[in-house]
Amino acid sequence: MIAEELFLLLLDNASATPALDNPRRRHVLAAAVLLELAHSCHIRPATAGDPAPEGALLALEAPGPVHPVAAPVWHRLRTRPLKAGTAIKKVGGQTEDLLVAHLEATGAIRRTMLSGSRFRRDYAFPLTDRNRPGAARAALTGALFQRRPPTPSTAAIIAVLHAADGLGALLSLNDRGWRWVHARAGEISAGSWVDEAPSGLAEVNMAVTAAVVRQALSALV
Repeated sequence: MIAEELFLLLLDNASATPALDNPRRRHVLAAAVLLELAHSCHIRPATAGDPAPEGALLALEAPGPVHPVAAPVWHRLRTRPLKAGTAIKKVGGQTEDLLVAHLEATGAIRRTMLSGSRFRRDYAFPLTDRNRPGAARAALTGALFQRRPPTPSTAAIIAVLHAADGLGALLSLNDRGWRWVHARAGEISAGSWVDEAPSGLAEVNMAVTAAVVRQALSALV
């Protein structure tokens, strides 16, 4: 799942805490879930002629199951189409909570309390296996620095982090490096990845949805 890989990447550091501030973290995770639903063809943006405002996200009845982390937002969109920014704000907190519970239940992370009080508790989430985030990081850096065609998951992660000005949570670069990364990330975010590798309806639908989601994320930063 795209949001799983993104969250594991954000945890892959010495502190085992997410390397992106809240609320940006919750926004990008919610956006990643929306792109997951788009890639499985469970949502798409409304166009002229649809019974919803243009650009609002419509729920679709597509084959295959909906991931349990993505199910709440899909059911919400089935009830009423929402603009991407509204959907991101409404489900961001719930998405992160469900994602953490899912990763903990599947053994990808452990939850360790750092501090706690009556009103707030802070946790670290040590990774149980670095192979998965390691592979995701290699795919991300390969797409950005070596211009390898990104997978849909890698393209989605780059797109949402770029839109939220969050790539600095994963990369530490000099000015020249950032100029390169922003240019390449901009290409990928604009959908160039669809032309760089064989693609079909799922990839095109995700790229079209990503354009709407990126615009919403940029407005939330």
